[in-house]
Amino acid sequence: MITSFLRKRRAFTLIELLLVIGIIAILASIVIVAINPTRQLGRARDAQRRSDVNTILNAVYQYSIDNNGQLPSILSGSNFTGPTPVCQGDTRITGACDYTSPGGYTKMVDLDALTGSYMVKVPRDPSLAANTATGTRYTISKANNRVTVASYGSEQTPAPGITVTR
Repeated sequence: MITSFLRKRRAFTLIELLLVIGIIAILASIVIVAINPTRQLGRARDAQRRSDVNTILNAVYQYSIDNNGQLPSILSGSNFTGPTPVCQGDTRITGACDYTSPGGYTKMVDLDALTGSYMVKVPRDPSLAANTATGTRYTISKANNRVTVASYGSEQTPAPGITVTR
C-alpha cells in the first residue's frame, strides 16, 4: 500500500527545479545586459542636452535677427571671453551669476534678457538637482562672429561633448 502511494505521486525533482531556475537566471541576465538601463538613461539625458544647446543657440540668433544682427550685449562686449558658463540666476539678486571656479571663470553669462521672448527659461542640465545654485552646465563662446554653445556634462557623447556652432 505504501509503495502504490509513492508511485501515484508525481513531482519535479530537485535537479529539474535547479535546471529551470538556472535557465531563467541566464535569460534574465542576457535581457538586462541587452537593455542596459543606465546607458538608456544616459542617452535620454544627452538628447535633452542637445535640445537645450540648440534652444540657447536659437534664442541668441533669434535675438540677433530681431535686433539688426546685433548679438545680446552680454555676448558682444569686449570683456566676453569664452567658453563661459551660462547662468540661470535671478537678475534682481545682485551677483547671482558671479562665482569663482577652479577653471578660472569669475563671471557667468546671464542670458535672462532672452527669457520670455526667445525662450521660456534658461535650460539646465538634466542631471542637476532642481535647487542647485545658478549654474546650468552649459557654456557659450564667440569667435569670428560665430557663437558656440556646449554642454560639458554629456554622458554618452565622447569628448569634447555636445557642441553646436553657428
